[in-house]
Amino acid sequence: MKEMMAPGTNMSPCNGEIENGYCKGNMSAIEENQEVSDGLSQPNAGKPPRNHPGIRHCISQASLGATSALEPNTVMLGLKSPSSDNCAYVPIFRSGGYSEMGPKQYMEDEHIRIDNLREQVDESKGLLSQGAYYGVFDGHGGIDAASFTQNNLLNFILEDSHFPSMVKKAVRNAFQKADNTLADTNSLDSSSGTTALIALILGRTMLIANAGDSRAVLGKRGRAIELSKDHKPNATSEKLRIEKLGGVIFDGYLNGQLSVARALGDWHIKAAKGSKGLLISDPEFEEVVLSEEDEFLIIGCDGLWDVMSSQYAVTIVRKELMLHNDPEKCSKFLVKEALKRNCCDNLTVLVICFSPDPPPRIEIPKTTRRRSISAEGLDLLKGVLSDI
Repeated sequence: MKEMMAPGTNMSPCNGEIENGYCKGNMSAIEENQEVSDGLSQPNAGKPPRNHPGIRHCISQASLGATSALEPNTVMLGLKSPSSDNCAYVPIFRSGGYSEMGPKQYMEDEHIRIDNLREQVDESKGLLSQGAYYGVFDGHGGIDAASFTQNNLLNFILEDSHFPSMVKKAVRNAFQKADNTLADTNSLDSSSGTTALIALILGRTMLIANAGDSRAVLGKRGRAIELSKDHKPNATSEKLRIEKLGGVIFDGYLNGQLSVARALGDWHIKAAKGSKGLLISDPEFEEVVLSEEDEFLIIGCDGLWDVMSSQYAVTIVRKELMLHNDPEKCSKFLVKEALKRNCCDNLTVLVICFSPDPPPRIEIPKTTRRRSISAEGLDLLKGVLSDI
């Protein structure tokens, strides 16, 4: 487990204009190229239903109301914060993580937390705004692939010639480079594999890149917003792709061997480099511009989501942050709760907060309109009913 956290540092000088937190002469903002939707995904067996692609919004008013008394401040649910679109908003990153082996014989999960990305970036890149980087890597077939990806993926991103002018392209290239290196390095077990889900934040722009069945969920004023899709072989888009290439799915497993449709490594299953294979390492992206309504991000391996819905996790984390404001304790709480629910996998959870303060209290708006009937109207109604 690798964790790096450090306070902010002074701004580096920039001779040109500053745009989106970067030297305009060195880079532009994150590119606008969008991912093509892979279509609707069907519910996974043993998991909470996920009937909509991309971002999913959900809320439990009963659970929010039950916790509202614990919070010191108040915001009205459903009303946009006055400063939510204020360009002056600057997120403050702080995070916590927790892992347990669970009932499995070996621990194959890895994760990384970097709350201050500027300390990892060469000054020549012109990175002037604050940034952060987080990732969860759920290994299988040994720890080699997860450990290698945890240690090297960020460097591959930063070293790519497209960073930071074209961040999505740099991240995609980094995933491909990590995948190829796992095949070419003799000291690594090429049959080892790993999922990879990362959150790369530059200024207010958060980029989620996912290959596998880990999940990223944004907590937005108590609502759970899913920022990734589980790449299970029986998900509609993945199933169509696999079957088009001649693959088969047995009981949710790709060719009866693997329970994910995207992963790094696993070269005993993949086709030769450069050819289309059933198992791919291409990440899917989701991009979010953070606002004051965005309170925290949960990143967890599939062991968590096998036994817990996204909304339940967000409700629990929000309640815990209101009590102690400690993301590390929140991560541990979710892991322990998943184990109580008989999770049968390794467990890794990260909670990333975007403010130094705990979430404010939420009040469900009450209607001020009251409906009543006058005495005369009541008498009239009684008369009508008596004539029936």
